[in-house]
Amino acid sequence: MSQHEFVSREQVAKFSKLDLARDTDFRLNQLSQLGLIYRVRGAYVGYTLNYAGYDCLALNALVKAGVLEAFGKSLGVGKEADVFDALSPGGERVAVKFQRLGRISFRQTQRKRGYTKEHASWIFQSRLAAEKEYQALELVYPLGVAVPKPISQNRHVIVMGMIEGAELAESKKILRPERVLKEILLNVRRAYLKAGVVHADLSEYNVILKPDKHILIIDWPQYVKKEHQNAELFLTRDVKNVVRYFSRKHMLNIKADEALEYVIGKRRIAFS
Repeated sequence: MSQHEFVSREQVAKFSKLDLARDTDFRLNQLSQLGLIYRVRGAYVGYTLNYAGYDCLALNALVKAGVLEAFGKSLGVGKEADVFDALSPGGERVAVKFQRLGRISFRQTQRKRGYTKEHASWIFQSRLAAEKEYQALELVYPLGVAVPKPISQNRHVIVMGMIEGAELAESKKILRPERVLKEILLNVRRAYLKAGVVHADLSEYNVILKPDKHILIIDWPQYVKKEHQNAELFLTRDVKNVVRYFSRKHMLNIKADEALEYVIGKRRIAFS
């Protein structure tokens, strides 16, 4: 998937070690009829996985690994991911996130995501995004940053702790906006100072306000390490995005420069 857009039937037979006429064509026809692959006719007949087929591969692996037992309802559909409710074999409710890059323009994806390759398929890019986000969760979760618990990852799918609540952008009224803003900045500070990690795409759309009024910071596939050449720029943008939202929607008069100084450890409190 990293090197070819479409794969010929001859290549499929070679890699699968199946008889071309008897087994390979039969199975490819079945998969195509089930809607799990695409068939394209041109100079040659080519095949490619689609998201339905990739979903099946990932879910099959997660079930066999004892990570998932049952699948539930949709928790949210975004521009670049779908999230579903699910159960582990032990009965624990978990969230299953399917990365689905390709719903926005390729140029925008390349601009925002440093790990993408110029000719990589959307499915391959989605796998890279899932790997990177899971890596971020594994870095920050043990250090007490308010993020979903990382449980497992396979291909373009991440299994994580349950996500309950609503995006800040959907919360029309917050009873104590100062406390919520302080909690967000505390977690940004903790990720930066303890884990050396910058979210790099933080806004009111990826902060969840839970029923208990505490927060979760989600969507980490664009994170960068503290040592990244643009880490300071991304961190400044993250802080300004959040402060600007609370200033605009909840009339908080907070200086972004002071909030940034708190995040990088130059102030003891975010604001008075």
